[in-house]
Amino acid sequence: MQQREQWATRLGFVLAASGSAIGLGNIWRFPYIAYDNGGGAFLIPYFFALLTAGIPILLLEFGIGRSQGGSAPLSFRRLSSRFEWLGWWQVMISFVIAVYYVAVVVWALSYFFFSFNLRWGGDTKGFLFNDFLRMPGDVVTDSGWNFGGIQWHILLPLLVVWAVAFYVLYNGVQKGIERANKVLMPILIVVMILFVIRAVTLDNAAAGLNHLFTPQFSKIFPGGGNPEWYKVWMAAYGQVFFSMSIAFAIMVTYSSYLDKKTDVNNSGFIMAFANSGFEFLAAIGVFAVIGYMAGVTGSDVGEVAASGVGLAFVVFPQIINEFPFLNGFFGALFFLSLVLAGFTSFISILEVVIAAVMDKLRLTRKQAVSWVLGISALVSIAFTTGAGIILLDIVDHFINAYGIVVAGFLEVLLLGWFSKKLNDIRLQNNRVSDFSVGYWWNVMIKFVTPVVLLIMTIMNLVSEFSANYEGYPTHAIVTFGWVMVLLSIAAAFVFTYAIRWKDESPAVASQEVSG
Repeated sequence: MQQREQWATRLGFVLAASGSAIGLGNIWRFPYIAYDNGGGAFLIPYFFALLTAGIPILLLEFGIGRSQGGSAPLSFRRLSSRFEWLGWWQVMISFVIAVYYVAVVVWALSYFFFSFNLRWGGDTKGFLFNDFLRMPGDVVTDSGWNFGGIQWHILLPLLVVWAVAFYVLYNGVQKGIERANKVLMPILIVVMILFVIRAVTLDNAAAGLNHLFTPQFSKIFPGGGNPEWYKVWMAAYGQVFFSMSIAFAIMVTYSSYLDKKTDVNNSGFIMAFANSGFEFLAAIGVFAVIGYMAGVTGSDVGEVAASGVGLAFVVFPQIINEFPFLNGFFGALFFLSLVLAGFTSFISILEVVIAAVMDKLRLTRKQAVSWVLGISALVSIAFTTGAGIILLDIVDHFINAYGIVVAGFLEVLLLGWFSKKLNDIRLQNNRVSDFSVGYWWNVMIKFVTPVVLLIMTIMNLVSEFSANYEGYPTHAIVTFGWVMVLLSIAAAFVFTYAIRWKDESPAVASQEVSG
C-alpha cells in the first residue's frame, strides 16, 4: 500500500487551503453582497455566520481529514461505512464545479491580455457577448438547441490552463500544489494590494467606499423597515459558506495530507480570517473604482455596482477605459488577480477528485491525474461553445443551491446526530493544537448550522418553483440543472456501491476515530 503524501510545511498547508478558499467569489461577489445587504452593518451577520458555521465546519473537515488520512469518501467511510456515499457526492460536486470553473479562469486570462491594448473597445458588453463569447441569438431557447459551436479563441487558452493544472497536480502535493501556492499566493496578495492602492487614490473613490461601508442597520434587524431582513442573514451565511471551500470535500482532502501532530485549530482560524481579510481588501478596491466610475459618468454608485460576470467583464473594462493613465497596467492587475485566485481554487477542486479515485482504485498519482484531467477537460469543452455562459450560469446555480448547500446540511446532520465521533474529533483537534475549542463547537455543528442550511434550502426551493431561474426555458433548467444534480447523486451511489475498494484491508476500512 503506497504511503500517503504529506505537506512539507504547515505554512504550505495554510497557503494551499487559503488559495482554495480565496477564489473568484471573493473579488466579484463579496463586495456587491456586502453593499446590497446593509453595507457596514453587513459585518454583523457576516462575522456571526463565520463563527457559527464557517469556522465550525472548517474545523470539522480539518479534523476528519487529519485523523482519517484519506480522501473524502475514504475518510467518511472510516467514520462509518454508511457515510461513504456522502464523500462521493461531494467529489461529484467538485467534478462538476471544476469543468465549468476553468472556463471563467480562461476568460480572465484572455482579458488579462486584452487589457494591454484595451481590446474590448467602448462597448464592453457587446464585446463580451458578441465578439468574445459569440452567443447566437436563440441560444438554448425554446426554439432549439443552438450552442453556437466551439469558440477556438476560448478553447486554445482552455487547453493551456488544463496543461498548467496537469503539470502542478502531476508533481504531487509537495512539489506541485504546495510549491505552486507558495509562489502564486504571495503574488496574488501583492497584486491585490497594488490594485487597492491605485483604486483608493482615484478621484471620487471615497464616494464608493462610503456606499460600501455606511451601515444600514435597518436592513439587518426586524422592525427596521425591511420585512425581508432575514434574507440578509441568509446572504451572510451563503457568502461564508461558498467562499471558504467547505462541504465539497476540499478541506477534508487537503487536511488528509497533514502530519498527525499538526495544529488544526490555529490553522483553521488563520485560514478563515485570511479569507475574510482578502474579501474586505477586494471590496475596498472594487468600490473605490466604482466610486470613480460614478463620478466620471455622473451616475449614482448603485447604478454602477454589479456582481459576478457583469462586474468583471463588463463594468470593470468600462472603468479601465476611463482611467486617466496606465489603463492597461491597472486592467492587467485586476484580471491577473482573477486568474491567480481562480487557478489556486481550480487545482484544489481537481485534487478532490484525484485523491478519491487514487484511494478507491489504488491508482498512482500519475494515472489518476491523467484520467481525471483528461475526462474533465473533454467535458469542459461544452463551456467553450457560444452557449457556454448560459450553461455555466445554470449549472453553477444548481450545483451551489442543491449540491453544496444540501451536501453541507447532510454532512453536519450525519456527523452531528448519527455519528458518535463528533466530540472525539473536537478532542483530537484540541490535543494537537495550541488552543482548545470548547463545547460551543458541538452546539454549532448539531443545531445552528443544520437549521441555517435547512432554511437556505427551503428558501432556494420556494424561489425555484415560483419562476424559472433567470427566466431560462424549462428544458434548459431541467436538463442542465435538475438532471445534472440527480446525475451527480447517481454517480456517487455508483462509486459507493458498484465499485469495490482495491487492496484495502478490513482493519483499514473500519478504522475509527479514537478518543
